[in-house]
Amino acid sequence: MLSKREQDPQTALRFRSDRVSRVNGLYFFSTRENTLEGPFYTKEDAERETDAYIRRMQAGKASSDEPPTSLNG
Repeated sequence: MLSKREQDPQTALRFRSDRVSRVNGLYFFSTRENTLEGPFYTKEDAERETDAYIRRMQAGKASSDEPPTSLNG
């Protein structure tokens, strides 16, 4: 899949992989920031939390793009 993230200097070929992994019977998901989030008891819990994590990251980016509404930031 050819894609270009905003911070990438040029388009690159990227392969999607499953972010959820199982370690000692518990589930974790990995992030682009190279963190391992978890543990979760089920794969479904890990997938749901992956989606929630992505929404939080996107919301944080959107709010950081907006100028501050006051002098206090």
